[in-house]
Amino acid sequence: MTIARYHDGQRTLQDAFDSRRIADRLDQVTYTRALGEAHRQLIERADMFFLATAGPDGQPDCSFKGGRPGFVRVLSPTQLAWPDYDGNGQFRSLGNLLANARAGLLFIDWDKPSRLRVNGTTRVSSLDELLGTWEGAQQVVRLEVQQVFPNCPRYLPRMQRVEASPYAPAVGHSPPRPGWKDDERLRDALPERDRRP
Repeated sequence: MTIARYHDGQRTLQDAFDSRRIADRLDQVTYTRALGEAHRQLIERADMFFLATAGPDGQPDCSFKGGRPGFVRVLSPTQLAWPDYDGNGQFRSLGNLLANARAGLLFIDWDKPSRLRVNGTTRVSSLDELLGTWEGAQQVVRLEVQQVFPNCPRYLPRMQRVEASPYAPAVGHSPPRPGWKDDERLRDALPERDRRP
């Protein structure tokens, strides 16, 4: 069963570089449609991931998503969820997801190092039952898993966390106000909840 679903562009390059056989073997032995225990552990200890989306016109966007470890939850082998925290109000990622529900997530464990890709279809909601379980969450994104595969970590640098972001919401922690919200060029355009008298 093929999970990777290579398209003509990928096949053209695989054939040009004699990598079709290894690409097919990787599909057979590393791709899956469900999250295993090792995947769950990597995801739930992550304090960040990269989110790839595309709008209705196909224009791609890649975004960093961060929080305290555990902010992404594996709800089942085929579903995970994360909160949408206060941002700059552009809603580039979530707006794309409303127009095109497909998303790609890249988790990186800088300590090991290792990488995990999770692709699937999303649902964004401000009424999700999980909303109140994340401090500071405005919406919840749920992803139905379609592809899971580890990625070769050989080019990852070894990195060390120095400290958590003070802006990451947590129970009993009030994040500081981001400086950009006081930028005189932007202040009058802020949502009412962010304006200062």
